Amino acid sequence: MKAINITFTFQDGQPDQTHVAAEGESVLDVALNNNIQLQHNCGGVCGCSTCHVYIEQGENDLPEISDAEEDFIDRAENPRINSRLACQCVVQGASDLVVRIPPQHFLGH
Repeated sequence: MKAINITFTFQDGQPDQTHVAAEGESVLDVALNNNIQLQHNCGGVCGCSTCHVYIEQGENDLPEISDAEEDFIDRAENPRINSRLACQCVVQGASDLVVRIPPQHFLGH
């Protein structure tokens, strides 16, 4: 089992962070395990669009986007062709990933 590096970049000016992910972990899991704030209102079960991210590198080694994920991405703020839900991006390939996290809008903060 090969470890994959995930580099998180942030649109709000935070410095990039690179963390190691094991095969089978989601981008959301890796973010949360490394104290990267990423909303996940549904608990990471593809039931909302709050963990919306942009995959800037390595998208070919992620699972194919499902119809449910595509529907939720359509509801996300500023969706793009490389938009995905972090809870659905499960590490399974050999390529390192670069993930851009858009500005997060945390309620009550």
